[in-house]
Amino acid sequence: MNQMRWLLGIALLWSVWAISMAQVVAEPVDVVSQLDDPKAEYVPNELIVGVELGKSVALAQAAMEFVGTVQDYNPSIGAYVVRLASHIAMKDAAEFLETLPGVSYVEPNYIYHAIATPNDPGYAQQWALPKIQANLAWDLWTPRAVVYIAIIDTGVDYTHSDLVNKFRRLSNGAIYGWNTLRNTNNANDDNGHGTHVAGIAAAQINNGVGVAGVAAWNPAVSGYNAYVQIMPVKVLGASGSGSLSSIANGITWAVDNGADVLNLSLGGGSGSQTLANAVAYAWNAGCLIVAAAGNSGSSTPQYPAYYTNCIAVAATDSSDRLASFSQFGSWVDIAAPGANILSTYYRNRYATLNGTSMASPYVAGAAALVWSNSPWLTNQQLRSILQTNVDPYSPYGTRTIAPGAGRLNVYRALQAAN
Repeated sequence: MNQMRWLLGIALLWSVWAISMAQVVAEPVDVVSQLDDPKAEYVPNELIVGVELGKSVALAQAAMEFVGTVQDYNPSIGAYVVRLASHIAMKDAAEFLETLPGVSYVEPNYIYHAIATPNDPGYAQQWALPKIQANLAWDLWTPRAVVYIAIIDTGVDYTHSDLVNKFRRLSNGAIYGWNTLRNTNNANDDNGHGTHVAGIAAAQINNGVGVAGVAAWNPAVSGYNAYVQIMPVKVLGASGSGSLSSIANGITWAVDNGADVLNLSLGGGSGSQTLANAVAYAWNAGCLIVAAAGNSGSSTPQYPAYYTNCIAVAATDSSDRLASFSQFGSWVDIAAPGANILSTYYRNRYATLNGTSMASPYVAGAAALVWSNSPWLTNQQLRSILQTNVDPYSPYGTRTIAPGAGRLNVYRALQAAN
């Protein structure tokens, strides 16, 4: 009986809302413009409803069930994923839900993509490590704490010979990871992108196999592999794409499970309150968030890199020139190698890829190396050290990044942190 009253109340509210919309000419709400944007990619018939944490949202919850089915809820940021009934239009549902008490925003469940372009495997070797002076940093590195890097991506190859000893593991030996697509702890890679990213940041060094990651090695340190560990978080599928809700859930899972550095080599052109909230949640928890700036060769913002709480990373080539494909503009914080980058690949292989996806984990790996050496730093202090202790880069034509910004130098950053 109580449920029937709820539904009748919601139905009445829907009716009143529909009549008022027919009679009143109002300013169009932002969610409508989002749905009308021809460039926006989102999951059909799904909305994300953000609610105000700590306030009663009973009416909003009932309304969500009235217009569809709640598929997921992220309590860390108060975000519901609602799958709409087939007879209800997205615009109508969005405008209706936005009016309810306790609802702070409604937006589409955007789709984001891994940011990389395949190239001829084996074409280039690891020119980037001496370029950022990682070899000098390794000699200086004195680890004092364990740092966890969350690779929020397509997953990571669990059995790759260059990564198998670098994973964070549970007490039973299982890899400490998560798959938000299936809500399981199997974050194995079925695409290759995430494995490539993980290898750039933290592939095992001095093991006589394959490639070396940025973090970390010192021949004088016993058990050096244990100080920077990978946490694979699978938020993108085999196609290299994933939904906004999946990515936001991956970010909050990583934070809640102890990740220190979050690498997001993914993005899209649609800003999102849900994604902004997830990034802010990570930053406020003390994490450092590093994101690829994008590969369309324009100054158009890409998300999540554009958010203030992210370090937005552009790509450079072996001549320290901004890569032709890299995003640019005053919102981009730092550059790092991202052209012809050899790294690990899924199915225990190696591949050479281009992209700001490759540049981002150089910064994430450098952050982990510095933080394990100097664990007293706050995330803001670490960010400042990474962004100010840089080398010059050459613009691509008139394309530049933030004033005073430069190309990553992990050795200089580590010196500044000591």
